[in-house]
Amino acid sequence: MPVQAAQWTEFLSCPICYNEFDSSGHQPISLGCSHTVCKTCLHKLHRKACPFDQTPISTDIDLLPVNCALLQLVGAQVPDVQPVSLSSPAEVENYEACRVCVEELALYLKPISGAKGVATLSPSVLSRPMQRKLVTLVNCQLVEEEGRVRAVRAGRSLGERTVTELILQHQNPQQLSANLWAAVRARGCQFLGPAMQEDALKLVLLALEDGSALSRKVLVLFVVQKLEARFPQASKTSIGHVVQLLYRASCFKVTKRDEDSSLMQLKEEFRTYEALRREHDAQIVHIAMEAGLRISPEQWSSLLYGDLVHKSHMQSIIDKLQSPESFAKSVQELTIVLQRTGDPANLASLRPHLELLANIDHNPDAPAPSWEELESVMLAVKLVVHGLVEFIQNFSKKSHDTPQPQANSKYKTSMCRDLRQQGGCPRGTNSCTPRAYLHVCFKCLCKQSAAFEI
Repeated sequence: MPVQAAQWTEFLSCPICYNEFDSSGHQPISLGCSHTVCKTCLHKLHRKACPFDQTPISTDIDLLPVNCALLQLVGAQVPDVQPVSLSSPAEVENYEACRVCVEELALYLKPISGAKGVATLSPSVLSRPMQRKLVTLVNCQLVEEEGRVRAVRAGRSLGERTVTELILQHQNPQQLSANLWAAVRARGCQFLGPAMQEDALKLVLLALEDGSALSRKVLVLFVVQKLEARFPQASKTSIGHVVQLLYRASCFKVTKRDEDSSLMQLKEEFRTYEALRREHDAQIVHIAMEAGLRISPEQWSSLLYGDLVHKSHMQSIIDKLQSPESFAKSVQELTIVLQRTGDPANLASLRPHLELLANIDHNPDAPAPSWEELESVMLAVKLVVHGLVEFIQNFSKKSHDTPQPQANSKYKTSMCRDLRQQGGCPRGTNSCTPRAYLHVCFKCLCKQSAAFEI
């Protein structure tokens, strides 16, 4: 029976015996499937297969090289030379070049390495998505064909994420939400704020979850009447735009009628709140992508939910909407951004390397790369990640911003203009009308408007 794999942050210890990797009894050995186990535990296996996914181990365990990238992260002594059994001296030379690239990239994980093989949450110049993808690359076994295939895929993934990070670094966070909601409104849709939008979606579900078919007018009126008690600003126009958002997401089965309004019936797969909300969120992310906006999972969680606990949910939606062409398109978008900003960090020099990574065949059945192709990919990955780190450290305004301590870290608050000028909040004690740059009233600290400033 397969053993359950460890969390990705526990990459500095053996997932079987839980001992931190070292250069003596617990040397890290990466397998072709990209799982890394200490040599002692590998020798104890009853059958020659990975204990996590049962992938056969085709090479003798003693012939698999030690993962020196992990050894250097735990501060253990790294062997100067490791003999590897490859077909020719040229392949050994390619292997050594690739190994050096991976070990240099692994050093970017150093700030998050902690005691007992578990990565700590210490500040790192790289974001967690970048760290996770880098951990995947570091665990690839390059002497195995399957490991080389995985390394190339991991390299492409790192390159794609690097482009996204660079675009995010050039965006103005204060203008981002305004551009997003403008794009949503341009498509006849609307987002009313986390709290109000959630209630509106739940009321749509309440009206249609039993399979009822209602006209748009009747559905909108039902939602408005139910919402008015808590949200006096609810209107037929705004709720109609929420329904339009769900319509764009193909959540409804529409029945046309002669000389009468069409009937809308919620499709069976969307008759739970989780499914309906996911499709709703995916439609907003899709609109943002169409508008050329790149928004991080943390920002999405803040914008749509008013908190930071939905990062994984939003990341999964972003990943699902990515297409093979997304990488090349993002490289073009980055080029346009750099032309607009003057490119003081000379990031345009990374374009050939990014295009090389974007042209990698993402198909799981793609043939294994040659050693020359692998070396060029590893070199390209090293250069683009180094370019990202250099930009963040030397040119990014975000890296120099020192956030002021706040009483409640969930919300960015400032004195409400209405409270300051009129002595009270005209929108009631529980909510504020969402606008692009709406400040949160200290009196109510409403969750729904807090998310509009990130």
